[in-house]
Amino acid sequence: MELVAAAKLRRAQVQIERMRPYADRMLELIVGTAQAVGGPLPGLPLLATRELKRVALLPLTSDRGLAGAFNAQVLRRAFALERSLEAQKIEVKWLVSGRKGRSTLTFRKRELVTSWTGFSDHPTYLDAQAISRRLTSLYTSADIDGVLLVYNRYVTPIVQRVVEQEVLPLPTSVLQGSDDRSVTPPAGGIVFYEPEPEEILTRLIPAYLETEVYRALLESAASEQGARMSAMRNASKNADELIELLTLIMNRARQAAITSEILEVVAGADAL
Repeated sequence: MELVAAAKLRRAQVQIERMRPYADRMLELIVGTAQAVGGPLPGLPLLATRELKRVALLPLTSDRGLAGAFNAQVLRRAFALERSLEAQKIEVKWLVSGRKGRSTLTFRKRELVTSWTGFSDHPTYLDAQAISRRLTSLYTSADIDGVLLVYNRYVTPIVQRVVEQEVLPLPTSVLQGSDDRSVTPPAGGIVFYEPEPEEILTRLIPAYLETEVYRALLESAASEQGARMSAMRNASKNADELIELLTLIMNRARQAAITSEILEVVAGADAL
């Protein structure tokens, strides 16, 4: 299982490396188009900010276990966010990706608005589209006032960092190019937009949301394989140590039995 996880981790790393230039270019287009508007941004549904009364939490978990603390640490952070939001009198609605997260939330009597399963270790862009369209539908219909993703961000094969990311409403720092992950568009030259920048932005923002969800799914998939690889390596190491300990105990018991038999034979010979 460690070898299988290592092979899947390599494929997940390749997907992330291929996706990052596309995501950076998308972000560059968003920033450049928003700056081209030259004034207040249009009243787009995904940019509308409302008083937070209902927030959707979407933890990204795995479909299978044997991955160490991969699922536990995501769900632990999600439940901590739930307590924090409820302390502020904000209602929490649950959406979840992955069978492990769905089973845990169902066991804890949480009502699920939507759940997705079957693609935790090999997500596709179509999966990200399905999730983002559901989030968009809930947000535009005012069923929720915000969306928080909770997932493991891939750092190294043995290090995964739990992060929470606000995807709706779209943070203004992203549109202004002041976000830590933002890419500043190249300066110089005159850019003409056809159609108008407002209309282009209307089309770009849903695509940007899909891209962010897809990136989170890929990060989670790579983290899952890294966590499983580490867990299986530790399991093999612990099994080897246990085998050595049990072998030592068995040899001591066998040696004690042989010594006891020799003493009995010697005692019998002395008696004769």
